Parts: sequence; structure tokens; C-alpha cells
Amino acid sequence: MNALVRTGWRSWLSAEVAQSAWQASAQRAWLGWRRFLGNPLAVAGLAVIVALMVVALAAPWIATHDPYAQDLAARLLPPGAGHWFGTDEVGRDVFSRVVYGSRITLEIVFLVAIIVAPIGLAIGTVSGYAGGWLDTVLMRVTDIFLAFPGLVLALAFVAALGPGLFNAVIAIALTHWPGFARLARAETLVVRHADYVSASRIQGASPMRIVLRHVVPMCLPSVIVRTSLSMAGVILTAAGLGFLGLGAQPPSPEWGAMLASGRRFLIDYWWMPTFPGLAILLVSLAFNLLGDGLRDVLDPRSE
Repeated sequence: MNALVRTGWRSWLSAEVAQSAWQASAQRAWLGWRRFLGNPLAVAGLAVIVALMVVALAAPWIATHDPYAQDLAARLLPPGAGHWFGTDEVGRDVFSRVVYGSRITLEIVFLVAIIVAPIGLAIGTVSGYAGGWLDTVLMRVTDIFLAFPGLVLALAFVAALGPGLFNAVIAIALTHWPGFARLARAETLVVRHADYVSASRIQGASPMRIVLRHVVPMCLPSVIVRTSLSMAGVILTAAGLGFLGLGAQPPSPEWGAMLASGRRFLIDYWWMPTFPGLAILLVSLAFNLLGDGLRDVLDPRSE
């Protein structure tokens, strides 16, 4: 009888603790969301990114012309009713090309993010938790990558791999993972001596289980913020590679490549480089603003 009472008491207590933890988590999420909504710049950044996704998904319905279709009779027309952003040197509609270029930009951002965030998180957590010679080797390799400017290193990788969108994504990813690794390692060094980690270690939990269950969740908020902030640099690097002819190849409507083809006409036909340049600027700024807002919500040290 007493055993049944104790079992029922423990079950009730566990349920109460779980419910209290869930309520506390929900309250923190609600307060974080209110804090985010109270930052107008972060909300504006999120709105621009959502709009970019909508434009990319609905590009066939938003674009007014075929982005690849050439019309030499309509070349170098200024912005007007027929061509909202004007036309380029071979008569292609600049507005339609900017719209379809949003797809390429989002593709680059998505692919780089799903490559660099897991790789950097894995290397950083393993390095920080293991310590010793493994930490030394991994961090020296990371330092070698960090010693070179990102664009210069990306140019070197593209030169070795060859021009093209996929190779540009690989090159950009190879230049951005070290920052994630350094961040994850710093977070791991703080967490690995925490009481709950020591308790799990005493109970016989394997290092892999401890890292996955305790270390990685503590690193995720910082990694999410870093991802948003890094995407602005990814967009600029991709545009730089496209400007140099090493990214997406013609006639692909990539914003950097459009900027390169329009620079020769900047004085007399200003619209050709202006609109893709504004798109690069706006989206990069939006990711930075979103990252600042997420940092206020997810990073407890910013409170």
C-alpha cells in the first residue's frame, strides 16, 4: 500500500514538474516573441525575407516577361509601363530577371546554411568537449581558414573547382564554417563543466550522449543567430563571385552577374546595375536586422 502511495506521489510530482517546466518554457517563448515584435527593425528584416520567399516561389506569376527572352528591338529601354525596371543590352526585362534572381539567392543561402551550420556545430562541440590534442588540431585548422579573407579564399576554391553555381556554394561554405566552429567551441567550454553535465558524466552517460543531449541544445541559439547574421556575408560573397563570372553562369539571372553586365552602362543606362544592386543591398540588410532581433530573443546575455 505504501509503495503504491509513493509511486502515485512520484508520478503526480513528475507531472507537476513537467507541467511547470512547459509553462515556464511557453512563458519565455512568449516574452521572447514580444521582445522581437518590439524591435521594428527586426520585424522589417523578417518582412523583407518573407517577401523574398514569396517572390521566389511565385516568380512565374510575378515576372512580367520571360527572364531569358531577348528582344533586340526593345534593348536598353528605360523603366516604364511595359518594362518596370527597363531592359538590358539584349532586350531582356530587368524586373523579371531580378525576380527570378531571388530564387538563385535563396538557393545559395539555403544550401550554404545547411552545410556550414551542422559542420561548424559538430567541429566546435567536439573540439570544446574533448579538449587536449584533438582540440588543438581542430582549432589550428580553423585558424588557418580564418587567416584568409573570405572572398579571397572563396576565389581560390572556385579557381580550383571551376566556375558554376554548385562550386560557388561549396567555396562559400568552406569559407564560412570556421566562424560557426569557433562559436560552438566557446559555448561548449562554458557548458561542459556545468553541474548537470557533471551529473550525467557521473551517471555513466557517454560523451556522445552528453554532447547531443546537453551541449548542442545550449549552442543552438547562438548558432541560429550566427546563421542569420552570416547569410548577409554569404549573399555578398555570392554576388562577388557572380560579378567576377565565377558563380552562376550566363544567361542565369544572378544578381551579381547582372551587376557585372550592367556596370558598363552605368552612366547612360543606370537602371541595369541599379536594381540588382539594390536587391543585394536590401536582402543583406534584412538578414542583418533579423539576426540582431534574434540575438535579443535567443541570447540570454543580451537581456
